[in-house]
Amino acid sequence: MANPKRRHSKQRTAKRRSHDFLTPVGVSECPNCHERKLPHHACAKCGTYKGRDVLAVKEAS
Repeated sequence: MANPKRRHSKQRTAKRRSHDFLTPVGVSECPNCHERKLPHHACAKCGTYKGRDVLAVKEAS
């Protein structure tokens, strides 16, 4: 198994790691309650999807 003869510099390591970051999650706005939600998912706050009620949501008291 091959081993490196010399250590890699900090610049070379940083160049390799430049693409290792996390990308932000794409969120959209619910047209009913204007909360942020994942696209193609039912809204967790109001329980609607494409203008229809699909989830039974408890009322906050």
